[in-house]
Amino acid sequence: LIISIISTCLVLFVFKYFNFFNNSFLSIAEFFHLNYPIGMLNIILPIGLSFHTFQSLSYVIEVYRGNQKAEKNFGIYSLYVMFYPQLVAGPIERPQNLLHQFREEHYFDYKRVTDGLKLMAWGMFKKVVIADRLSMVVNSVYDNPTNFKGLALIIATIFFAFQIYCDFSGYSDIAIGSAQVMGFKLMDNFNRPYFSKSISEFWKRWHISLSTWFRDYLYISLGGNKVSKARWQFNLFFTFLVSGLWHGANWTYVIWGGLNGFYLVFSLWTKDLREKFADILKLSKFPKLRQFLQVSITFSLICFAWIFFRARNLSDAWYIITHLFSGLENIFNLSYVIQTIESFGLSKIEVLIGLLAIAFLEFIHIIQRHNKIRHMLSEKPLLVRWSLYYAIVMSIIYFGVFGKNNFIYFQF
Repeated sequence: LIISIISTCLVLFVFKYFNFFNNSFLSIAEFFHLNYPIGMLNIILPIGLSFHTFQSLSYVIEVYRGNQKAEKNFGIYSLYVMFYPQLVAGPIERPQNLLHQFREEHYFDYKRVTDGLKLMAWGMFKKVVIADRLSMVVNSVYDNPTNFKGLALIIATIFFAFQIYCDFSGYSDIAIGSAQVMGFKLMDNFNRPYFSKSISEFWKRWHISLSTWFRDYLYISLGGNKVSKARWQFNLFFTFLVSGLWHGANWTYVIWGGLNGFYLVFSLWTKDLREKFADILKLSKFPKLRQFLQVSITFSLICFAWIFFRARNLSDAWYIITHLFSGLENIFNLSYVIQTIESFGLSKIEVLIGLLAIAFLEFIHIIQRHNKIRHMLSEKPLLVRWSLYYAIVMSIIYFGVFGKNNFIYFQF
């Protein structure tokens, strides 16, 4: 087990993290005027390396724990590690869920195929109509943040929150849908995360396959919550710190992970205080208001953390944070708002389409609180179903942004 984990992680380290740590050591050496002879590696990162590394590690650990019988067929094992729908960006599967499916016969099933195609269409809608359209605003601001301040930075940060969600959940929908068309079932990866009432709940709804991977193989291995209170809090923080580093070889990702870990630890520290404060305000008498405040605060904290995730470097992130509320005294001035929108370099119609797309997304999320919309649609009359399918396809064609916009998680 140890040899397998070390050798697998070593490949990931060499390709993804060697230059990052080497450059950090070089900066330290230059600060102390020391000679540092080790040069950078000029190598290409293999496609989907982080994801199939984690998938292969889950196999080894589950076999070691006795939860999965060792696979004797190298072809089947290879298919598990490099299954093409999920290859580049997940979901990160477990051997118990996927391996046995490669030995089963999969017959054509009309409902299964059409359900998969519906999910793929919805994923495509989220990617090209919402994510790629919002990216035009996000890129214009985050690529040159010093040209903006205040409201523009806030709008770009909120837009990025929806961009990364629609981009990554859109990819997951396409991956899960394409696998379903062929008869394979992959795990769900997102569950309306921006409706979460706490940071803990958010991470149970966001990138579920990765969150549960870190929970099962790192957090629990460190002792989870079956240890002293101080150690438990360390386990939480350390797990998210590693999660941040996993996302990319950049200090911005490390801080992003550490900040989310701090959110969780801080919520434990302040749990009793927050409950007392809610009792003083008598929020228990207004459950809907309390829920709205919880969702709003959680979303705001997540958006603040996304600044580090999206910023190109720490100096950009610092500028955005320190100028986030500049000029907001003019926020109720219509001309100021219009001037801010025009500063993005887009027409008002393009920005309006982006806002309407977000509104439509959240409307769908509200509808499918208790059941997936494609399952609800199957109960509707033929005319209603095909009218909606046609509307989604036409929206993709007419409102989609088609260019060289890779999926965000391809870089990880």
